[in-house]
Amino acid sequence: MSREEINSISLKKYAEESYLNYAMYVILDRALPNVGDGLKPVQRRILYAMSELGLDASSKYKKSARTVGDVIGKFHPHGDSAAYEAMVLMAQNFSFKYPLVDGQGNWGSQDDPKSFAAMRYTESKLTNFANLLISELKLGTVDWQANFDGSLLEPIIFPSKIPSILLNGTSGIAVGMATDIPSHNINEIIDATIKILEEPKTSLKEILKIIKGPDFSNESPVIINSEELEEMYSSGRGGFKIQAKWQQEKNSIIIDSLPYQASGSKILEQIAEQMQNKKLPMVVDLADEGDHEYPVRLVITLKSNRVNADDLMNHLFASTDLQKNYRTNMNLISLKGGPKVFALIDLLKEWLVFRKNTVKRKLEHRLDQVNDRLHILEGLLLIFIDIDKVIKIIRKSDEPKKDLIKNFKLSKIQANAILEIKLRQLAKLEQIKLEDEKKNLTTEQNEIEKVLKSKTRLKTLIKKELNEIKENFGEDRKSPIIASSAAKIFSEEETIITESITVVLSKAGWIRSAKGHDIDPNSLSYRGDDSLQDFARGKSNQITVFIDSNGKAYSIPSHSLPSARGMGEPITGRLSADSGVQFISSVIGNDESRFLIMNTAGYGYISEYKNMISNKKTGRAFMKLPENAKMLKAIPIKEDHSYIAAVSNIGKLLIFELKELPVLGKGKGNKIINIPKDKLKAGEEFMAHAQVLSDDSSLMIEVGKRSVTLKPKDWQQYILSRAKRGKKVGKLINIERLTEVVNNSDNN
Repeated sequence: MSREEINSISLKKYAEESYLNYAMYVILDRALPNVGDGLKPVQRRILYAMSELGLDASSKYKKSARTVGDVIGKFHPHGDSAAYEAMVLMAQNFSFKYPLVDGQGNWGSQDDPKSFAAMRYTESKLTNFANLLISELKLGTVDWQANFDGSLLEPIIFPSKIPSILLNGTSGIAVGMATDIPSHNINEIIDATIKILEEPKTSLKEILKIIKGPDFSNESPVIINSEELEEMYSSGRGGFKIQAKWQQEKNSIIIDSLPYQASGSKILEQIAEQMQNKKLPMVVDLADEGDHEYPVRLVITLKSNRVNADDLMNHLFASTDLQKNYRTNMNLISLKGGPKVFALIDLLKEWLVFRKNTVKRKLEHRLDQVNDRLHILEGLLLIFIDIDKVIKIIRKSDEPKKDLIKNFKLSKIQANAILEIKLRQLAKLEQIKLEDEKKNLTTEQNEIEKVLKSKTRLKTLIKKELNEIKENFGEDRKSPIIASSAAKIFSEEETIITESITVVLSKAGWIRSAKGHDIDPNSLSYRGDDSLQDFARGKSNQITVFIDSNGKAYSIPSHSLPSARGMGEPITGRLSADSGVQFISSVIGNDESRFLIMNTAGYGYISEYKNMISNKKTGRAFMKLPENAKMLKAIPIKEDHSYIAAVSNIGKLLIFELKELPVLGKGKGNKIINIPKDKLKAGEEFMAHAQVLSDDSSLMIEVGKRSVTLKPKDWQQYILSRAKRGKKVGKLINIERLTEVVNNSDNN
């Protein structure tokens, strides 16, 4: 080759042109479906190859390897695995809402779509539904092109009788663009298509009264509200969610329908991982009970029937594939041959243009066939006028064809048809048959011409075809549409099973938690000389507040406390408290629960539980202590409590109305009982304890191992106003404890 014959081109331009050619090939010939038949080239070639092999719905199954061999050998020169996977997809009823391939053998499962058997084991044929795409293929409806080696012809597109792309949907990734189209219900799509056919100016809102939204092959709810639905169908882009369908049976949650392309085994793995991380303590077991009759049946066993199944499922929807997000991008190859993102109405109108053209071509093709046959019939019927003359010409003429044309004014086609007839066809009965055939064809010719000349008749014909398809293949919607999802991941507190607990605080500052309220904290084992300091009864999902001797309050989640089966652990390992402090009280309650907060100086106030909560390890300053004062245990206040009883170490008892003490968030508080400062400083006198009482409660006063119980009529004499010194209770001194007695039971 001479230098003059070599064309120079820059590397940049060459790369640009090559990449553009590749991109257009991927877009037009691989990844995006055509708006007319809703198929990608490989899918079209598979279906065409199967039809050429005679594998229609009424035929016997044939090995899939035979079909794949024809596909890659005649039409699609790519890998056999790629062609077979495309074929498998069209056979899976969980992938295609209306499968195009009828498979026999292992074609995969929703749990593992890739678990299908090799093509040498499976057998296949076309479904009845596929016939809607290819039945008119040989009726002059579409253009044909040469295959890759020019040895055969293949259809450029199928003459689909339905807007298939909206029925089965599709997904694909091209170069610089992608497509994601959900499946829909055939009844709704046909009704909407007919609506637009009859009223081209129909609005989207009217169409959305017919098309409720995407519809899939199972009963899993589709989550999308009306605004999102309108935006998705008006722009061709948007998104929605699909949620698993479930029901509760006693202590079990049964999931019998999964989102599109969700894997049951993967979902069980996701739940099991959360169980291992102790995020789902209310779940005790998982099982996959799916079989041939019920392909999807996941069972989640709950710890008890008190577990709120709705809350649990909302958590799983948010944290597993039991709820999945799907995007919509209705990107298709338009009738002009390029990619375009279609709004719903534009897509249906585009398909109707395609269908009208297809029907016209079918009618024109049939009209040509009818005209050709009528032309031949006219020639055949001429011979019955003078059969003897026709026979004489044929017997004696050297060129009977020319003589027939000359004598009877026939065309070459008519002359050939006459020369090819058999003697028995010259019978009178045959003449009648030919006349009947001509009459019928003439009627058909007139009908076809009327349709071709009338847009209204053409629309009526298409409408009739669509209604027949609806009658044969129609089905009710399977996927309900719901506007929103309550999916929400559990907070740490919500993952806790609510159960009764008793939190125990020892004098040495060790903490632990026992199940139930019937446990006696004094009966527990303690380390060495350690013993019980305080305890609180509540629920495992509540927070325990600990108050130290400096008046600071600290918070620890109750469920995180160590079990009372052991000795517990030091509270200082959980908190950052001042050195040398002692923890005095443990408190559990609801936000509005009230407690009597007090110190040995005789000061105190009523505070709500929510005021004690602290989010810091260093706690919060809760009560300001006077000099030489120490904190006393916090006392819970019930609704029926109306009095406060306070006692000093020297045996002076003061009782006053509860309402006299203020409710504060924090601070020093008001004086409960009068303790002289000098005696407090010297340690001679201090408030030893206090208790709250209802009108009919008795008051038990404990001194060492001795106790004295005052009935309501007995303690009435000690009622004074707040901040008095109180009255002596006999000769009792060094009083250690006051206890409210209700119906002879201890309710401290």
